[in-house]
Amino acid sequence: MSDPQAVADASARAMYAEDGASQALGMRILEVRPGYARLAMKVREDMVNGHKLCHGGLIFTLADSAFAFACNTYNAVTVASAANVEFLLPARLGDELTATAEERSRSKRTGIYDVTVRNSQGECVALFRGRSHEIGGAITGP
Repeated sequence: MSDPQAVADASARAMYAEDGASQALGMRILEVRPGYARLAMKVREDMVNGHKLCHGGLIFTLADSAFAFACNTYNAVTVASAANVEFLLPARLGDELTATAEERSRSKRTGIYDVTVRNSQGECVALFRGRSHEIGGAITGP
């Protein structure tokens, strides 16, 4: 498969099929392309903390999943080597959160990806930066 978009689509489908965490949280892949992914997740009752706000760990998880799908769009098994997040606004019950991951740098085996998480109103809830590392192997086979 030499078409970069076809590779990205096939990689995302294969990864999602094995991604129990993203599936359990109701994450949906909205779009992928080489070095890019956009995922969505609705904040459910079981995702809010004692303040009735979305738990920050779940916002991080959505961003981390978008990062994972973006950095694996080249059919090379890639994992996180580091990540950080800045929470800017609370997310609330019923919010549809959208995480958009964009490649900033990719060379040999490492990459840098920025993820923006927005709420239903389009407000920026969190900013995430992840560093990736290719560990070898293909997602969809040789």
